[in-house]
Formats: sequence, C-alpha cells, structure tokens
Amino acid sequence: MLCTRLTNARILTMDPDHPVARDLGIWRGRIVGLDEAVTALPAREVIDLQGATVLPGFIDSHVHLTWTGLKAASADVAPCLRAAEVLAVVEAAALARPAGSWVDVMGYDQRALGRHLTAAELDRVSHGRKVFLMHDSGHGAVVGSAVLDLLPAEVPHEDGFLVEGAMAAARRLRLPYSQAEIADAVEHTARVCLSEGVTAVAEAGIGGGLLGNSPVELGAYQLLRDQGRLPLRVQLMAAGDTLRPLAGHADDGIPRALDLGLRTGFGDDWLSLGALKIYTDGGMMARTAALTEPYAGTDGTGRLQDDPEQLAALIVDGHLAGWQLAVHAIGDRAADLALDALERAQALRPRPDARHRIEHAGLIRPDQLPRFARLGVGAVVQPTFLYSFGDDYARVMGPERAPWMYRGRGFLDHGVTLVGSSDRPVTDGAPLRAVQFMVERASSSGTPIGPDEAVTVKEALHAYTVAGAYACRWDDSAGSLTPGKRADFVVLGDDPCGVDPSRIGGIEVVATYVDGRPATEGGTL
Repeated sequence: MLCTRLTNARILTMDPDHPVARDLGIWRGRIVGLDEAVTALPAREVIDLQGATVLPGFIDSHVHLTWTGLKAASADVAPCLRAAEVLAVVEAAALARPAGSWVDVMGYDQRALGRHLTAAELDRVSHGRKVFLMHDSGHGAVVGSAVLDLLPAEVPHEDGFLVEGAMAAARRLRLPYSQAEIADAVEHTARVCLSEGVTAVAEAGIGGGLLGNSPVELGAYQLLRDQGRLPLRVQLMAAGDTLRPLAGHADDGIPRALDLGLRTGFGDDWLSLGALKIYTDGGMMARTAALTEPYAGTDGTGRLQDDPEQLAALIVDGHLAGWQLAVHAIGDRAADLALDALERAQALRPRPDARHRIEHAGLIRPDQLPRFARLGVGAVVQPTFLYSFGDDYARVMGPERAPWMYRGRGFLDHGVTLVGSSDRPVTDGAPLRAVQFMVERASSSGTPIGPDEAVTVKEALHAYTVAGAYACRWDDSAGSLTPGKRADFVVLGDDPCGVDPSRIGGIEVVATYVDGRPATEGGTL
C-alpha cells in the first residue's frame, strides 16, 4: 500500500525518460512510481490536484540563511533614498540598544545616495554605540569612531567604509552570534524558502570568511535538527579559512583540513557538509569584483581578497584534501585566478567527478567559456542580480562587457553546467522570478541585459532542479521526480512552460512537500 498518491496532476518530472506524468506514488518519503505503475495500487491518502502543475522542489544552490534571518530581525535602511533618512533609521536603532553595545543595521547601498556615508555622520547619530551598517552586497560596511578606534591602525578604510578583509576584521571585534540566535534566523529563512517552492539549499559559507557568524555555526544547524525545527534540506559550505595546516601522514596527501578531516559528503539527507567556499574577489555593488579592465568611467579594477598565490594555494590544497570547491569569483580577473588554480589542482591529483563550482561567475569573457567546459567546472549564477541591479551593472561594465554578465546561453552552448541560485538576501530569492529573468533577460526597468544569453523555460527550470542537484551532489536522490528519489516537490497554480514568460514570476506556489509531507499549503506557512 502506498502512503500517498497524487492524481489528476500535470507532473513535470524533469526526467527525460518520463517527462510528464498524471499520477505519482509515495512510500516512506520516496517516489515509488508514476502513472500506470501506481494508479491501481491502494493508498492511504489520494490527493486530487485538479490539474495543478507539479515540479521537483527547487534547489537554491547558493543562499545565506543566517544572514537573511538576521536581516529580517534588524533595522533596515533599504527603502531610504537620502542620507538623512538612512541616518534617522540608524539613530533610532542605536537608541533602542544599551549604551556601548553593537548595533546591526542592514540594507545599506551607496548607489541610492550617490555617495558613501562617513564615520563622522555615523558618530552624530550612534550615541556611542558600535554601529555596523552592513552593505547589501555583503562585501562592505560603514562604521563610526567607536569601531574604528578598536581596529588596528593598519586596517584600511575610506572614511569609515570598510570592504572585504577590513570588514571581516571589524566583525571579529565582537562576540559571535549565539547558536540560538543563528538557529532562529535559519528557521525563519528556511520557511520563507519553502513558501517559494524551495526544498533544499546550499548555505554559502559557515564558520569564517566574510559572512561567518560563529566559529561553532554548525552547532546551530544541529540544534535545529535535534529540535525538529529544520524544515528543509541544508548543505553547508565551510569557509575556506576554516581549514588548518595539519601534520598528517604524507601518503594521505592532505595539506590542510577541518578538524578530524571532515570534508564534502559528511552528513545525511537533511544536513550535510558540501563544498569548501573560497572567496577570490568582492562584488559589483561595492565595486570590488576583480576585473581585467576598469569599471567604466573609473580607474578601478576591484580587488582580490588576498595575494593571488595564497588564494591559488588554498584552492589547490582544498582539492588535494578531497573537497568539492565553490570558488567565489564575480569578476573576470578573479575567474582567471580560479580557473588557473583548478587546472593546477587537477593536474596534481586528477579527480574527474570533483564537480568544482564557480560561484556567481558574474562577468565571464568569451575566451573563458571553453575553459569552464574543459575543466568540468559548473557556473552557479544568480539571475535576479541583473533584474534588480542590471541597469547599474550594465553602466559600470560598458556596452562591450554588459552581455557577458551572469550568462545563460553561453554556458549551455559550451556544455557547462548552469546552476540557478539566489544569494539571498542580496536580492529576491524566489526561483520562479529568477526563471522568468533567465528567459526574458530584462532588468526591472525593462532594459535588455545580454538578450543573446536568454535560455528556454525548460532550461531555466533545469538549472533550479536537475543542475542544482548535480552541483550539490544530490543527483542520486533529488532534482527530478524519478522512482527511488526523495518525494520533494512543489505544486504550482500554473505551468511555467504553458504561460507567457512575463507571468512566470507571478505563478502561485500552492504547496511545497518535503519527504512526501506538506511543508506549506495554500501559499502560507
């Protein structure tokens, strides 16, 4: 007897051997069959979906659960368009906290203001609190004298604006978030993800790096799991700087590792260790993505996170230690560094199924596409970056380079695995809205951004299902609605392949199922 049978549905399985089905059977959280294989079997529960569309649960392969949850609980200046409005929000947040405490304020973006705020301006409204005004990109922050006075003199800043490593140095001045705070933030974000049809995510960096929230961050996820509060599947990327040199046996060939030699693959269906996250450059919003040619109208080419040889050595050591690598590289200069290091690593110890990934791949030159393919490196892109920020990005890249941003068709035509993700909370995390952009390639103002990089609806859905599962090494258990795989799926109010592309982002998520059980229904939690 089946646990559940879905019937009277349009099931887009994403499995080429059985692409569309009407019935689907579930037993103990797994798919046991489709159509005639299950139609005549008795079931404890039969759900008539009345023609609704069913897809595999979306996989967000690059997300920041904790940061998103903390942002939702913090003061946010994102709606503000003038400096005075931002400072008013900062002052209200500061006065709500005890004297001398740290105050997190999120959503800062200098582009709306036409300039950066200064330390002196923060000093006038912080009332002695240690204000940390986080840039929306995650690659910078504005702080006042109360923080600057605690930093070593050699930490660089531009009148209170800290970027990359300098920002990380300021974060290290404070106690980390508690496991309870992190757990609450993760649970909040996970439930938002479920409401948008996401059933599994890869958390892009814990324990260190620019966005490390605690050196014992993994414990917060275990706490959620122990308490039955982890509502979707999570794969955790360890930050590259959590690896330590070790005096292991020479034949092991592991120059650096986490304690006990933990690496990609440890864990189970609900919580596991994924790739090693390594930052090579910054971001386009903060103008710190590392480019080979300057940002249009400037002399700036961004920056790498460290000495190039040090970054390359970490990539090579991570590969030798058996990790899958997720290398953050937004600018084309950073992508050159990443590809060179990955090629060196594979020459030293070939691992054909390493499934290394380049995160973001924000600006990829035409000559770099064949290198991705030759090295078997996947591209984990965030399509909605160009919807939200495309007008600005196109302006600072200029007309020649703008079509190279966050590619779609170029990767697919070269045989590169194209993986969709959100980088939530940097911008909108809803997969259906990202799918719409991948097809339309238009910014929020309607401006075409690299229209030749458009993909089909099916290719875009593939990026958020089959390709996401492959990138996270879940392809044996997720990504398609195939017998034997997990019964993780989303019920939609319409078929993305059957509506005008302009309507895809607005399709209702009717319900999301994880392990064959409803995690959401009626679009609510």
